[in-house]
Amino acid sequence: MSVPLIECVPNISEARREHVIDRLADEVRGIEGVSLLDRSSDVSHNRSVFTIAGTAAALSDAVLGLVSVALETIDLRVHDGVHPRVGAVDVVPFVPLANATMADCVDLARRVGRQIADRFGVPVYLYEHAAVDPARRRLPDIRRGEFEGLAAKMSRPEWRPDFGPAHPHATAGATVVGAREILVAYNVNLATGRLEVARRIASLIRERDGGLPGVRALGLSLPHRGIVQVSMNLVDHRTTALRVVFDRIAAEAAREGVDVLESEIVGLVPSAALAGTTPGHLRLSGFSADQVLEERLRAAGFQV
Repeated sequence: MSVPLIECVPNISEARREHVIDRLADEVRGIEGVSLLDRSSDVSHNRSVFTIAGTAAALSDAVLGLVSVALETIDLRVHDGVHPRVGAVDVVPFVPLANATMADCVDLARRVGRQIADRFGVPVYLYEHAAVDPARRRLPDIRRGEFEGLAAKMSRPEWRPDFGPAHPHATAGATVVGAREILVAYNVNLATGRLEVARRIASLIRERDGGLPGVRALGLSLPHRGIVQVSMNLVDHRTTALRVVFDRIAAEAAREGVDVLESEIVGLVPSAALAGTTPGHLRLSGFSADQVLEERLRAAGFQV
């Protein structure tokens, strides 16, 4: 049987210092057995997303290398950005691909989480399928309060970390490690600077508030562009398609007299998520076939 192929999508709290992002990318490239499929950075979010694929052992080495570099170069005490975060290496999800199972990813997440805590003294929470505590399954619940509220949150017995000290790392906060299905990170930018519009739309479409199934959404300001954004994770694109999400946002924006400026996919997207629509309909900014997950895997020499 072929060796199980796993995807890892670390989200790191840095997007404004190119030399730091380059160093993080070089760390991954230096690990045999993994391929850096994509990197994406957003200045307003002050966050970079790396998409990596490889074997479990090699991915473990890559993640530990990223944490080491992040601890040397990122200090959350002086970090700012519009995207919620609790850590310098904020979230590390593992996703099963060819010949891999969710159980493989759960085992890997728990092993890597313990290694991060033991080697670097960074507290680690486990989420989604790797969660031990059902109350910690959802990433937004763990991240609520962000880095600034983390010490107070961790002082409560129910929020002691799964691994590591019961207090934040001074500069790196905490890291959330888990196993999940493929999701689509998707943003829709609105041609307005009115943050209340983006927040209202986000509240209408997110599952938590009775909106679209499998949609998690926030309304954010992009100060470097003078616009606002509905920032989303589509955790089940088969249940709620990209086109459905876009059309609902466009309709709600129109009720406010606001146009959709563009949308964007952060990182890579599975080809199935684009079924039934076109980049033109979604007003995808700068989209190309290079953002399709299967294409990047094939280009890297993996069989999918």
